[in-house]
Amino acid sequence: MIILQKAVFSDAENILNIAKTTFSETFLEHNTVENLNLYLDEHLTLLSISNQLLNSSSNFYLAFINNEIVGYLKVNFADAQTELRDKVSLEIERIYVLKSYHRQKIGQALMDKAIKVAKASGLQYVWLGVWENNKKGIAFYQKNRFDIFDTHVFMIGSDSQTDFLMKLNI
Repeated sequence: MIILQKAVFSDAENILNIAKTTFSETFLEHNTVENLNLYLDEHLTLLSISNQLLNSSSNFYLAFINNEIVGYLKVNFADAQTELRDKVSLEIERIYVLKSYHRQKIGQALMDKAIKVAKASGLQYVWLGVWENNKKGIAFYQKNRFDIFDTHVFMIGSDSQTDFLMKLNI
Protein backbone atom coordinates (compact mmCIF):
# COMPACT_ATOMS: atom_id res chain seq x y z
CA MET A 1 0.00 0.00 0.00
CA ILE A 2 1.24 3.48 -0.93
CA ILE A 3 1.18 6.02 1.90
CA LEU A 4 1.55 9.72 1.04
CA GLN A 5 2.68 12.07 3.76
CA LYS A 6 3.31 15.81 3.70
CA ALA A 7 6.95 16.45 4.51
CA VAL A 8 8.09 18.53 7.46
CA PHE A 9 11.38 20.31 8.09
CA SER A 10 12.94 17.30 9.81
CA ASP A 11 12.48 15.34 6.55
CA ALA A 12 15.08 17.48 4.74
CA GLU A 13 17.84 14.87 4.74
CA ASN A 14 15.47 12.11 3.59
CA ILE A 15 14.22 14.35 0.78
CA LEU A 16 17.78 15.15 -0.23
CA ASN A 17 18.66 11.45 -0.40
CA ILE A 18 15.62 10.44 -2.47
CA ALA A 19 16.04 13.52 -4.70
CA LYS A 20 19.68 12.78 -5.52
CA THR A 21 18.99 9.09 -6.11
CA THR A 22 15.95 9.54 -8.33
CA PHE A 23 17.46 12.44 -10.31
CA SER A 24 20.60 10.40 -10.97
CA GLU A 25 18.59 7.30 -11.94
CA THR A 26 16.55 9.39 -14.35
CA PHE A 27 19.26 11.46 -16.04
CA LEU A 28 22.69 9.81 -15.65
CA GLU A 29 22.46 7.74 -18.83
CA HIS A 30 21.74 10.89 -20.88
CA ASN A 31 24.29 13.25 -19.28
CA THR A 32 27.93 13.30 -18.33
CA VAL A 33 28.82 12.50 -14.73
CA GLU A 34 30.42 15.96 -14.50
CA ASN A 35 27.26 17.79 -15.59
CA LEU A 36 25.05 15.65 -13.37
CA ASN A 37 27.28 16.27 -10.35
CA LEU A 38 27.36 20.02 -11.09
CA TYR A 39 23.56 20.06 -11.08
CA LEU A 40 23.32 18.03 -7.87
CA ASP A 41 25.93 20.20 -6.12
CA GLU A 42 24.17 23.42 -7.16
CA HIS A 43 20.50 22.49 -6.79
CA LEU A 44 20.12 19.49 -4.51
CA THR A 45 21.83 20.38 -1.26
CA LEU A 46 20.68 20.10 2.33
CA LEU A 47 20.58 23.90 2.56
CA SER A 48 18.44 24.29 -0.57
CA ILE A 49 16.00 21.54 0.47
CA SER A 50 15.78 23.01 3.98
CA ASN A 51 15.04 26.47 2.56
CA GLN A 52 12.38 25.03 0.26
CA LEU A 53 10.74 23.29 3.21
CA LEU A 54 10.62 26.63 5.04
CA ASN A 55 8.84 28.30 2.11
CA SER A 56 5.12 28.31 2.87
CA SER A 57 4.38 28.45 -0.89
CA SER A 58 6.06 25.07 -1.51
CA ASN A 59 5.09 21.61 -0.29
CA PHE A 60 6.78 18.24 -0.47
CA TYR A 61 4.91 14.94 -0.24
CA LEU A 62 6.72 11.68 0.42
CA ALA A 63 5.53 8.33 -0.91
CA PHE A 64 6.12 5.33 1.36
CA ILE A 65 5.81 1.60 0.82
CA ASN A 66 6.53 -0.57 3.86
CA ASN A 67 7.92 2.48 5.73
CA GLU A 68 10.48 3.13 2.95
CA ILE A 69 10.49 6.40 1.00
CA VAL A 70 10.09 5.36 -2.63
CA GLY A 71 9.23 8.67 -4.27
CA TYR A 72 8.28 12.27 -3.72
CA LEU A 73 6.39 15.23 -5.10
CA LYS A 74 7.22 18.94 -4.82
CA VAL A 75 4.59 21.53 -5.68
CA ASN A 76 4.85 25.31 -5.78
CA PHE A 77 2.23 28.02 -5.46
CA ALA A 78 2.37 31.58 -6.89
CA ASP A 79 5.74 33.25 -6.21
CA ALA A 80 7.51 29.98 -5.36
CA GLN A 81 6.96 28.71 -8.91
CA THR A 82 10.08 28.40 -11.03
CA GLU A 83 8.59 30.30 -13.95
CA LEU A 84 4.98 31.28 -14.44
CA ARG A 85 4.32 32.51 -10.89
CA ASP A 86 0.62 32.60 -11.68
CA LYS A 87 -1.62 32.92 -8.62
CA VAL A 88 -4.24 30.65 -10.20
CA SER A 89 -1.87 27.76 -10.92
CA LEU A 90 0.10 25.06 -9.14
CA GLU A 91 3.50 23.97 -10.43
CA ILE A 92 4.60 20.38 -10.12
CA GLU A 93 8.32 21.06 -9.84
CA ARG A 94 9.34 17.48 -9.10
CA ILE A 95 7.66 14.12 -9.24
CA TYR A 96 10.13 11.26 -8.93
CA VAL A 97 9.94 7.57 -8.03
CA LEU A 98 12.82 5.17 -7.40
CA LYS A 99 13.45 3.13 -10.54
CA SER A 100 12.93 -0.17 -8.67
CA TYR A 101 9.38 0.99 -7.82
CA HIS A 102 8.32 2.07 -11.30
CA ARG A 103 5.07 0.55 -12.61
CA GLN A 104 3.56 0.35 -9.12
CA LYS A 105 1.29 3.39 -9.55
CA ILE A 106 3.33 5.55 -7.17
CA GLY A 107 3.77 8.27 -9.78
CA GLN A 108 0.02 8.24 -10.36
CA ALA A 109 -0.65 8.54 -6.62
CA LEU A 110 1.69 11.56 -6.48
CA MET A 111 0.05 13.11 -9.56
CA ASP A 112 -3.41 12.59 -8.06
CA LYS A 113 -2.19 14.29 -4.87
CA ALA A 114 -0.95 17.33 -6.81
CA ILE A 115 -4.26 17.68 -8.64
CA LYS A 116 -6.19 17.27 -5.38
CA VAL A 117 -4.07 20.00 -3.73
CA ALA A 118 -4.68 22.34 -6.69
CA LYS A 119 -8.44 21.72 -6.65
CA ALA A 120 -8.66 22.14 -2.87
CA SER A 121 -6.81 25.45 -3.24
CA GLY A 122 -9.31 26.69 -5.82
CA LEU A 123 -6.72 26.93 -8.60
CA GLN A 124 -7.45 26.85 -12.32
CA TYR A 125 -4.61 24.74 -13.68
CA VAL A 126 -1.53 22.63 -12.91
CA TRP A 127 1.65 22.94 -14.95
CA LEU A 128 5.10 21.33 -15.09
CA GLY A 129 8.28 21.09 -17.13
CA VAL A 130 9.52 17.81 -18.61
CA TRP A 131 12.66 17.14 -20.65
CA GLU A 132 11.79 16.84 -24.34
CA ASN A 133 13.58 13.45 -24.53
CA ASN A 134 11.81 11.97 -21.50
CA LYS A 135 9.34 9.97 -23.58
CA LYS A 136 7.99 7.97 -20.63
CA GLY A 137 7.41 11.12 -18.61
CA ILE A 138 5.68 12.90 -21.49
CA ALA A 139 3.44 9.88 -22.11
CA PHE A 140 2.55 9.76 -18.40
CA TYR A 141 1.60 13.45 -18.35
CA GLN A 142 -0.40 13.13 -21.59
CA LYS A 143 -2.24 10.15 -20.08
CA ASN A 144 -3.15 12.53 -17.26
CA ARG A 145 -4.52 15.03 -19.83
CA PHE A 146 -1.61 17.50 -19.75
CA ASP A 147 -0.92 19.37 -23.00
CA ILE A 148 2.30 21.02 -24.17
CA PHE A 149 1.97 24.82 -24.24
CA ASP A 150 5.56 26.11 -24.38
CA THR A 151 9.24 25.24 -23.83
CA HIS A 152 12.03 26.49 -21.61
CA VAL A 153 15.73 25.88 -21.13
CA PHE A 154 16.81 23.61 -18.29
CA MET A 155 20.50 23.52 -17.39
CA ILE A 156 22.16 20.33 -16.20
CA GLY A 157 25.64 21.52 -15.37
CA SER A 158 26.89 23.26 -18.50
CA ASP A 159 24.46 21.43 -20.81
CA SER A 160 21.49 23.43 -22.06
CA GLN A 161 18.44 21.17 -22.51
CA THR A 162 14.90 21.88 -23.65
CA ASP A 163 11.91 21.12 -21.45
CA PHE A 164 8.34 21.04 -22.64
CA LEU A 165 6.00 23.01 -20.41
CA MET A 166 2.76 21.08 -19.98
CA LYS A 167 -0.54 22.19 -18.50
CA LEU A 168 -3.75 20.63 -17.16
CA ASN A 169 -6.84 22.79 -16.73
CA ILE A 170 -8.82 21.67 -13.67
